[in-house]
Amino acid sequence: MASANQSIKDAKAAIVAEISEQIKDAESIVVVDYRGLTVAQDTALRKAFREEGVTYKVYKNTFITSAIKGTAFESIGEYLEGPTAIAIGRADATAPARVLGKFVKEADKLEIKGGVVEGTLYDAKGITAIAAIPSRDELLSKLLGSLQSPITNFARVMNQLAEKGGASATANEAPVEAKEEAPAEEAKAEAPAEAPVEEAKAEAEATTEA
Repeated sequence: MASANQSIKDAKAAIVAEISEQIKDAESIVVVDYRGLTVAQDTALRKAFREEGVTYKVYKNTFITSAIKGTAFESIGEYLEGPTAIAIGRADATAPARVLGKFVKEADKLEIKGGVVEGTLYDAKGITAIAAIPSRDELLSKLLGSLQSPITNFARVMNQLAEKGGASATANEAPVEAKEEAPAEEAKAEAPAEAPVEEAKAEAEATTEA
């Protein structure tokens, strides 16, 4: 009998240790009431969690209570009533809420109780609000896009300035050529003016001799 009781205690301790290990490096935990879900819905929910790197399991409330004691998630104890499943997020703190936020729109039997996200306790409404926050990858993508946009605009402006500068240089070259040719034209215009001077000199000399 004593051996059987010890085996039960060891089994319970192993489950508590399992939960403790899973939440050790977690960023968030959301607890839900899964009653009313069909097998197909439960399968789809678990698949959605796996794709987001979220651990989702059903545990007895007493085991969860023991595992979260003394941790940053101890405050969720107030939501540990009735059948409970926990969704544990590690790399992305908003992932559990985001998956559940989408899923409850199609499976209204799933009830979000509450959760802790990055050390803060939220009720069901708070978790639903967090569900609207984009994922970390989406935020990084948007940030990268906003950083690239000014660079693209700057490059476009520089290209336009370069094109205008080239056009201006071409336009400024034409007057230079005209100025270089101007002295030759002036020389041609001045040449006929020398003839009357020579003729006047010759007439003056002829008059003197006479």
